[in-house]
Amino acid sequence: MPLLPAADEQVDVRLVPAALATWLVAWQGRLLPPAVLLGLGALAAVLALLLLLSRRGGRVLVVATACGCAASSALVTSFHADALTDGPLRRLADREAAVRLEAVLTADPRRALRAGVGGRELVVARVRVEALTAAGRRHRLRTPVVVLSSDTSWLGLLPSQRVQVEGRLRTPERGDDVAAVLSGRGPPVVLSGPTAVHRAAGHLRAGLREAVEPLPEREQGLLPGLVVGDVSRLSPEVREDFRTLGLTHLTAVSGSNVAIVTGAVLLLARALGLRLLLRGVLAALALAGFVVLARPDPSVLRAAVMGSIGLLALVSGTRRSAMPALAAAVILLVLVSPSLAAAPGFALSVLATAGLLVLAPPWRERLRRHVPGWLADALAVPAAAQVACGPVVVAISAQLGLLSVPANLLAVPAVAPATVTGVLAALLAPVWLPAAQAVAWLGWLPTAWLVLVARVGAGIPGAAVPWPDGMAGALLLALLTVLGFLAVRHRRLRLTVAAVAAGVLVATAGLALARPAWPPDGWFLVACDVGQGDAVVLNAGGGSAVVVDAGPEPATVDRCLDDLRVERVPLVVLTHLHADHVDGLTGVARGRPVGVVQLGPLQEPEQQAADVLRWADDADVPLQVPALGERRRLGDLRWTVLAPARGFRGTSSDPNNSSLVLRLEVGSTSVLLTGDVEPEAQRDLVRRGLDLRATVLKLPHHGSRHQEPAFLDAVGARVVLTSVGADNTYGHPAADVLERLTASGARSFRTDLHGDVALVHRDGRLVVVPRRGG
Repeated sequence: MPLLPAADEQVDVRLVPAALATWLVAWQGRLLPPAVLLGLGALAAVLALLLLLSRRGGRVLVVATACGCAASSALVTSFHADALTDGPLRRLADREAAVRLEAVLTADPRRALRAGVGGRELVVARVRVEALTAAGRRHRLRTPVVVLSSDTSWLGLLPSQRVQVEGRLRTPERGDDVAAVLSGRGPPVVLSGPTAVHRAAGHLRAGLREAVEPLPEREQGLLPGLVVGDVSRLSPEVREDFRTLGLTHLTAVSGSNVAIVTGAVLLLARALGLRLLLRGVLAALALAGFVVLARPDPSVLRAAVMGSIGLLALVSGTRRSAMPALAAAVILLVLVSPSLAAAPGFALSVLATAGLLVLAPPWRERLRRHVPGWLADALAVPAAAQVACGPVVVAISAQLGLLSVPANLLAVPAVAPATVTGVLAALLAPVWLPAAQAVAWLGWLPTAWLVLVARVGAGIPGAAVPWPDGMAGALLLALLTVLGFLAVRHRRLRLTVAAVAAGVLVATAGLALARPAWPPDGWFLVACDVGQGDAVVLNAGGGSAVVVDAGPEPATVDRCLDDLRVERVPLVVLTHLHADHVDGLTGVARGRPVGVVQLGPLQEPEQQAADVLRWADDADVPLQVPALGERRRLGDLRWTVLAPARGFRGTSSDPNNSSLVLRLEVGSTSVLLTGDVEPEAQRDLVRRGLDLRATVLKLPHHGSRHQEPAFLDAVGARVVLTSVGADNTYGHPAADVLERLTASGARSFRTDLHGDVALVHRDGRLVVVPRRGG
């Protein structure tokens, strides 16, 4: 039986315009005022009614259906948005009021920031608020909220549990699917236990984590991700390798997981000679069981629907009924939960299923003319999925994976056995742990293969190339894809397109291979890509380096120092004690002796200060506070401490303004390292009449919009480095700040776009070498 549905069958696309209209209105409508969206929906409803009254069939009926679905989507989305933006919760969030909430967990709490210097965590929990108390008044409601807390007791809670939590509200980012964000204070008070379904899911997932405990670290973290999307233990190295090769979809619960599990049950039932009806019952039971294991939350239910549609096409061998089913599923899911329209996972599931139904069958037929049928199937499926999902992937990752198709092709044989063995291990663990661990070892082999594919592929130069992110990048790739399809349909253009594509690939590979290995020879400074934080490495020669700030996580700064082959760190300078600058300190010291740690004069926030002091005491590393004007030299590095002249008090952010500011000189190049100084401290630097001129500026506070123009003018940098996390919620870096600097002739480099960024001297000139792009 072929893996894919027949290619010679006409695809029924009559319901596709309605699905697209429903999706588009919900996606963009959430950004409009509810009243405006409601008015547009009314217009669409009137148009649908007029078309229906014309009593025309065919295409007119298709358009009328699309207008009616668009009107329904506008109505549902406007009500949904109004519920989020109106009411006591949003009004209290606008005032940043202190409140007490009674809420029900709607998803597993997760770590957003790994353990830092003091072992602290930042935990994110999504809840549905059912009662709110503020200023002595109690309100009843059912509204989604995100809770941010440093209390790790959240991590032991399960969805459906009712809790009480106190904290301070703030408004969410525009377009977020929550009414407010709560900064939690103290541990949650558990008011009730989880439902039986979620309790069972919790036991099974915990059993899976216990079953994989004996496996090596990378496979131990990956196998639960492949099975149920649990990436809580996934190592940063594997995560980055998967991202580079476009394999991250494997660690999210998707329709493919559902199809693998139910497909395995159907194959077993068929081998046992069971009747068709009984096979269907067993497949339905397997589907229900997998939903329980993976958590019956909206994303898993969405995956179940998409997987069922894909499985329908596979077992029936027809795609005529599968495409209307897919379109109907999109309409239903978006109308039930409008927030799905903006979820990348939803888009990837829909597009991958559509690729399986539309693109893969004809590609399979063409490939079968040249290769065996099984190989044609294996090639067509990942290629179709990659082409269909490509625009969404580049919009998220800002890179185009040139090796994504071959990497996914190599991954395909391992995904099914890893998923099946992982599910079996999860089922066995609660009743017979040794057997579950034995089965987990069977799953180790395919999981280790995936780790190997990711590690080797990500290490190949040119595995991924930079690409515009967001809507612009998605539309550009979609346009090029469509033009490519149109071109290859014309015989005369096929050779031209093939030649151009081959030329682009050869040129890209050549440029990638010509790019110097990392780190580039002669580097003297590297701004590490540590996410939303700062970590700058200064080359002191002989495998030693000075580290200025340590970033938010130990793993990311450790990776950067490993890549730079840094073996010793004689000095660490912590410009100030915010978590995004100090929590990676243990990563700096991982396998490397640290000589001295220097701090600024303001030992705040108190918790971070206590963490650093405790770590230094345990590690027997001395702490120092450098004097204003202090000059130091190490190897080719020379630097002067320019600020702070005093510890700031009563400013917009005292720790930020009290950051250590260093002026570094290496040969003819000067670099101003500024920590997170805000306008108050920047104006103080200007008023003191210091020589602030520098070739390179490390832009203060990740490029926030709070910058003093006179300070930027006084520096007059030719190169601007911004250390910032991709898709951060702070709006960093501010576009107007970067535009001002580039308009004056500066070149801008950002760690979220360019990765690690190195400064090098070549022939007496400063050269900036980004690890990604340029």
